Amino acid sequence: MADKQQDDRTHRVVINDEEQYSIWAADRELPAGWRVEGKEGSRQECLDHIDEVWTDMRPLSLRRRMEQNAVG
Repeated sequence: MADKQQDDRTHRVVINDEEQYSIWAADRELPAGWRVEGKEGSRQECLDHIDEVWTDMRPLSLRRRMEQNAVG
């Protein structure tokens, strides 16, 4: 029954400073370093949204470093 209860909860898509995504129960306080991205809904809706928007899994700091190295 606990699994069913969790599936019925509203979740939020959250993002950190490295532009990494996760989901978090909407009724819980966000952990340090994370902020609300904007999407809210069922667990699956949030996971589907992350699949659509998180196209580059590399942390932001790594992407920036690679861009700087490419420019030279």
